Amino acid sequence: MDYRNKLLPMEKVFRDPVHNYVYVQNQVILDLINTKEFQRLRRIHQLGTTSLVFHGAEHTRFSHSLGCYEVARRICDSFERNYPSKTPGDGLWDNSERLVTLCAALLHDIGHGAYSHTFEHIFHTDHESYTEHIITDPETEVNQVLRRVSPKFPSEVASVISHKYPNPQVVQMISSQIDADRMDYLLRDSYYTGTNYGTFDLTRILRVMRPYKDGIAFSISGIHAVEDFIVSRFQMYLQVYFHPVSRSMEMILSHLLQRANEIYGDATNDNSKQRDFIPYFLMPFFNHNATVADYLRLDDGVLNTYFQQWEDDKDPVLNDLSNRFLNRIPLKSVRFTRETEYLLPELRSLIEKAGFNSTYYTAINNSYDLPYDAYDPSTTKPRTQIELMQHDGSLVELSTVSALVAAITGRVSGDERFFFPKKMLSEDDSELFHPIYKEFQSYIKNGILLDAKGGQR
Repeated sequence: MDYRNKLLPMEKVFRDPVHNYVYVQNQVILDLINTKEFQRLRRIHQLGTTSLVFHGAEHTRFSHSLGCYEVARRICDSFERNYPSKTPGDGLWDNSERLVTLCAALLHDIGHGAYSHTFEHIFHTDHESYTEHIITDPETEVNQVLRRVSPKFPSEVASVISHKYPNPQVVQMISSQIDADRMDYLLRDSYYTGTNYGTFDLTRILRVMRPYKDGIAFSISGIHAVEDFIVSRFQMYLQVYFHPVSRSMEMILSHLLQRANEIYGDATNDNSKQRDFIPYFLMPFFNHNATVADYLRLDDGVLNTYFQQWEDDKDPVLNDLSNRFLNRIPLKSVRFTRETEYLLPELRSLIEKAGFNSTYYTAINNSYDLPYDAYDPSTTKPRTQIELMQHDGSLVELSTVSALVAAITGRVSGDERFFFPKKMLSEDDSELFHPIYKEFQSYIKNGILLDAKGGQR
């Protein structure tokens, strides 16, 4: 039997707290799981700094990737059983697409790096681009496994993740507004954070999913399960993903990496600034010549080890930020609006007077998300809308028949915050600092930045 269709002698399972079991039947899937690039995902947290708020959130990109694969496998099984293609072009499921779908689901996050989103911001990397590179680079074990299927198979898998694959059913199964990725991470993140916001009826969603010519739709009888999914995602963003303390720790991490980048960049250009400790795995990123191999050497543990070294660094900012990150000393924050934004320079000035470098001890962060976005072709990256299939086979867009979804469609959730040292809220009575603290605090009430008239506007 050729490698594409080779099954394991006996089905292998991974015990999983979300799906109970993850079932692996294909040899190629097991071989991909055993590659060093995929095993690296065990060492990368799924939610980055969120574990510093929800202490149970220690799960990894590895477990999420297995979960995404498992959801995609169940969808393929359902489509094969209930909607098999009978004639070419009939819009039903062609099961020859199964393996490329499962591989793309398993590998969709293979390019995530150490504290990925924060790291990307500082070093201008892109996990989606790295995902494609890892899949298509002949030097990776992942690529070597995929090439056993066929020489062009790595490119096919990568094209699913980049949304260029010609079959929209396969693409939407992995990336859409209800896909295997989102279904797993909502349930998994909800479980590990100890919250219930992300729970929804996965079994019902999978039952009402069905293929059609232009992608994937949902039987209209399952509209309430779809509504529940949209609301669950909405709640998870507000209550978990946008948590201000998690964002605060991201800001500290960002400034810590920024400071390290500046220090070692200076040392590279000026021999008089050479340092005793060299973070070798980060140097390619400081020097802007990193390769895929350099990227794959990094994980959360590598960065944390460097942060521990920097706790004793002679640079006071690098030293302090490392301590703040490792020992969870978050910045405080205040919400602001366009009307109160003009006050931020004044707040930064007061923070400078209190002895803090505002470059490293203040930050602006906005976290916004659309809980559901009806298709708009004029946008840069239009989202695939959720289609419901009626009993006569016609399609309707979700928000046109759901008052609940219509109420939140296009409504941005989230806020914009200004971060600053907790000491600025001190009630210290010393003559030197008390006036500064008092003036700073006069602009803030209940975590909201007030305008000159004392209102939020």
